[in-house]
Amino acid sequence: MQKEDIKFQNSTILEGMTSLRALFAGRKAGTNDRPVERLLYDEKKQDKLYKELSYLRAMSKEYGFPLLPTGEEEINTLAIGNSHGGLLAECGSRTLPMLSEAGNVKKTGFYAMIQGIEDPYNFGYAIRSLYACGVDGIILPERNWLSAAGVVARSSAGASEMLPVYVSEPLEAADFFHERGYTVVCADERTDHLLHKTPLKKPILLIVGGERRGISRALLDKADLLVKIGYGREFRASLSAASATTMLAYEIFRQNCE
Repeated sequence: MQKEDIKFQNSTILEGMTSLRALFAGRKAGTNDRPVERLLYDEKKQDKLYKELSYLRAMSKEYGFPLLPTGEEEINTLAIGNSHGGLLAECGSRTLPMLSEAGNVKKTGFYAMIQGIEDPYNFGYAIRSLYACGVDGIILPERNWLSAAGVVARSSAGASEMLPVYVSEPLEAADFFHERGYTVVCADERTDHLLHKTPLKKPILLIVGGERRGISRALLDKADLLVKIGYGREFRASLSAASATTMLAYEIFRQNCE
C-alpha cells in the first residue's frame, strides 16, 4: 500500500503543532475526549521546539501521557504528511455522542450536516470553513472521515478537533432540529432560490452533500428551504463540496452578524 493510500484508512495519529493545540483546546472546552497515548518529538529539533515542548510538557502532566524524544526517521515513518515539524501524537479514538442524546444544542444556533463527501481532505476543508464561519456543531453519519482523524485535523487546521461533533442518521437529524424550531436548509441546484438573495436567519441546520452523490431525495424532501449558489458566468459544472460549503457558511454568517 502506498503511503498516500493510508489516508483512507483508520488513523488517529495527529501531526504538527496546529493539530496538537487544537486537540488540547477541544479537551479543555469539553468538546473532545480523545486520549493521547504518547507524544513524540524529533530530538534533533529540541532547541528549535523549545516553546512548543514547554507547552506540551504541561499538557503531558495535565492529561497523563508520555512526551518522548525520538529520531526523525521514526516520525517520518509514522506521519502521513510532511508538515509535522518534528511533532506527532499517537492517540485513541474520540467519543462521538449521538445527536438524540445531546442536551446542549443551542436554541438559536447554526449547525451543519455533511453528507457524502468522499475524500478526507475535502471533508477537512469543509469543516475548516464551517468553523471559521461560526458553526456551533457538526452532524455526521456513523461512518465518517473522523476515522482518518490525523488527515482531517491537518486539512481542517485543527477545527475538527475543536468543534462539537454528533452522530445521527440524516433523516433523524432533520427531524431533531425541526422539533427545536430550526430551519433545515439544503444546497441544491434544482431551485430558484439564489443564496445571496435568500433570508437565512438562525436557527439553521445547513445540509451539504458531496460532488458525486449530493443529498439524498428523502433528505431534500425534509428541507424547509433549498438554495443554490449563483455564478458570475454560465458554468455547467458544480463547485467542490468544500468550496460550496465555504460560500454557504459565509452567507449564513454574514446575514446573522448584521
